[in-house]
Amino acid sequence: MPRLGVYALIVCVLAVAAAVVSFARGSWLGIVWVLLAGLSSNMTWYYVKRARDARRDSVTG
Repeated sequence: MPRLGVYALIVCVLAVAAAVVSFARGSWLGIVWVLLAGLSSNMTWYYVKRARDARRDSVTG
């Protein structure tokens, strides 16, 4: 997995944890954390797919 993909995955996991804690405390700020988790999840998939496509293109020539 590419380095940026790993970083985005870490941000996603931390944002989900922050959203859970925020909602557990009764704060609506958790909505922001959920949106950040969604964004970082999409970034993770983008970087993984881009690396997979680049690896496939380098093999096929």
